[in-house]
Amino acid sequence: MRKICVVLLLAATLSGCGGRVPLESTQRLTVVQDSTALPAPDRNDLTAADRPSLIGPLDTISVDVFNVPDLSREMQVDASGRVSMPLAGTIDARGKTAGELADAIEAALRNRYVRNPEVTVNIKSSVSQVVTIDGQVTEPGLYPVTNQMTLLRAVASAKGLSEFAREDDVVVLRTVGGRKMAGLYNIGAIRRGTYDDPQIYANDVVVVGDSPQRRRFRDLVSLAPLLAAPLIAILQ
Repeated sequence: MRKICVVLLLAATLSGCGGRVPLESTQRLTVVQDSTALPAPDRNDLTAADRPSLIGPLDTISVDVFNVPDLSREMQVDASGRVSMPLAGTIDARGKTAGELADAIEAALRNRYVRNPEVTVNIKSSVSQVVTIDGQVTEPGLYPVTNQMTLLRAVASAKGLSEFAREDDVVVLRTVGGRKMAGLYNIGAIRRGTYDDPQIYANDVVVVGDSPQRRRFRDLVSLAPLLAAPLIAILQ
């Protein structure tokens, strides 16, 4: 009996006033009560704002030199971020867009007596444009970044939050102008439309925090299997 009281007391300590927070319309969010009335997006809503894709080490690119098939090829950027081509020589591709690299190759070929070179560069595959997702997610790891990548989509890429994740303790680490910065976000608040889903960029690190309360509750349940069914707590 004493053991049962201790377990119930600890469970009560972990519990609190909870419940689903109802959605309410704000300046950023319009709540539609009737799901059938949710309007369809227009064409502009279906595309994200342009975000340039930058070439990085070990990316694979294709280079097409108009009317010069011997110079057209597919190649991998080396570990230092450079590419080498006949006549053009070695060119630094790191941090350039496909268009900027094409301009650099044209300038190099022009200096090697290629008359009016026309170069097109396409990024075939990228291993440098990735985000690191760590902490309490189902599958931590490196994930490719697209133009539409946001915090919620990044977490979804990692198969969602784990059992012990804290929705209000999600940190995004980013380097801006050589300075390391960190932002703290609440995924639950983003889901409710309290504020916008933040954009995620290449080289960001997303770390989802751990909830000690949830772990303690699981330990309580494992210590008292007979009470597992009726022992219910609302965890914050």
